[in-house]
Amino acid sequence: MSMAGIFKPYLMKIEHIIDETPDVKTMRLAFADEQEGRNFAFRTGQFGEYSVFGEGECTFCIASPPTRRGYIECTFRKMGRVTSSLAGLEPGETIGFRGPYGNIFPIHEWEKKNLLFIAGGIALPPMRSVIWNVLDLRDRYKDITIVYGARTVADLVYKRELTEWAGRADVKVITTVDPGGETEDWKGEIGFVPTVLDKAAPAIASRDTVAVVCGPPVMIKFTFPVLTKLGFKPEAIFTTLENRMKCGVGKCGRCNVGKYFVCKDGPVFTLAQLKDMPQEY
Repeated sequence: MSMAGIFKPYLMKIEHIIDETPDVKTMRLAFADEQEGRNFAFRTGQFGEYSVFGEGECTFCIASPPTRRGYIECTFRKMGRVTSSLAGLEPGETIGFRGPYGNIFPIHEWEKKNLLFIAGGIALPPMRSVIWNVLDLRDRYKDITIVYGARTVADLVYKRELTEWAGRADVKVITTVDPGGETEDWKGEIGFVPTVLDKAAPAIASRDTVAVVCGPPVMIKFTFPVLTKLGFKPEAIFTTLENRMKCGVGKCGRCNVGKYFVCKDGPVFTLAQLKDMPQEY
């Protein structure tokens, strides 16, 4: 494929929009060319560049699982010019999508293991893709635990899916909000994610368990030591980086950390790999 070809976006129709929080939306996107949609494939953990014509591109993971074909979903927070323009679009309008880019969560290597997902705030979308992926292949995995927190109850994304997951007999869900972020009818935990994880530790076995951590840097910083204390090896702890990814193919040099291009060598890394990188992420 020519360099021009790899930067040519698919045309995507916005099928519907869900308001997750006051400033976070989820869009379901269908391929304008149905044949392109049938040919399109990706794997969980990969990301794309979403373009609003005349405004620019923004980078998000693909939040839907590859087990559900014919569409992709993205979830984003309205923060800058492009995401504000994207948030202003309506169902039926067209945007561009380049991808998929990056490496993947190696879920086939995780088969017959327990899975522990730990997420904070707007970082649940990349984890949503892998959670649904393994739930769609549920008989291949052992215990599945999801620990998710946000600053306030209003900031929790995917509330309908958290309720669905919590209602399943084969998934354990622990939700928490920061102190002061609870409402009168809140029934989850109150506390920061690392603290709540430490509190739940007696019920979490590190043996034969893979941990996936996505969240704000400060949450990740304080969660890794808790996992280490629980006995998780660095090779069994996965996370994603989103360092200023732009071109998606390791050419523009905006996202490199040491010798690694996050868009090409990542965005999925183990803690063991992070330990070998400069602390520039």
